[in-house]
Amino acid sequence: MTCFSSTDESAHYGFSVCMLLSQYRDQLGWVEEGVDELGTGDATAISDVVRALPGLRVRSYDISAPSVAQARANIAARGVADRYTVELGDFFDQADSAGGRPARTVIANPPYIPAPDRDILMPELWGGVRGNDLVLQLLKVGYTDVITAVASYSDPETTVRTAEELGYRVANFLAMGLDYGPYSSEPKVREHIHRLCADGHGWAGDDGYMVAIALFTRDQALPGDRGDQLLCSLQIAA
Repeated sequence: MTCFSSTDESAHYGFSVCMLLSQYRDQLGWVEEGVDELGTGDATAISDVVRALPGLRVRSYDISAPSVAQARANIAARGVADRYTVELGDFFDQADSAGGRPARTVIANPPYIPAPDRDILMPELWGGVRGNDLVLQLLKVGYTDVITAVASYSDPETTVRTAEELGYRVANFLAMGLDYGPYSSEPKVREHIHRLCADGHGWAGDDGYMVAIALFTRDQALPGDRGDQLLCSLQIAA
């Protein structure tokens, strides 16, 4: 396995997580409980968030040994190793284990490239046939608050409607347009994305797509029900 890194996407992810955690600091309770993270990557984005938010503690899990090694080095270089820990292992295994999931909030920028199978340039980025397998799995774990990336070409409407069925609302989100990178530009992937969008399972333009970092919550005290607004923002890609 290699360690995936995208400067633009990482910057958007980190900035959005920082903004949402700051805006809902009291409601999300992360000072008391900390935050869990699905997938660490190289940890640069969230290391900067931890450094910017005194009191934030993040417990992260990644299945890639190279990613964990790189993440730990980056975390140490930024001086936040006391508040940002990374474990090698399957996030969902720990979430299902006894005594797991002490936090109420989880953050994630999960793999979301849709393709017929994992036989793509970087299999670690495969998010299932429609790209949203890991997001849907994460929503079903049972966290009160889920801050996660939602891509316009990865069947976002099913993601939002499934979240609603599970008792979540979209409290807020930040969306950004991204150009196709080398992995989403792979012909096999690009053709599959076009088919998905043509069949009504997402939106994408000729040169790019949209990604939103959204806060899904089950907390009735949190204001906002912006699921339809989120979907409208992702349609701009088309």
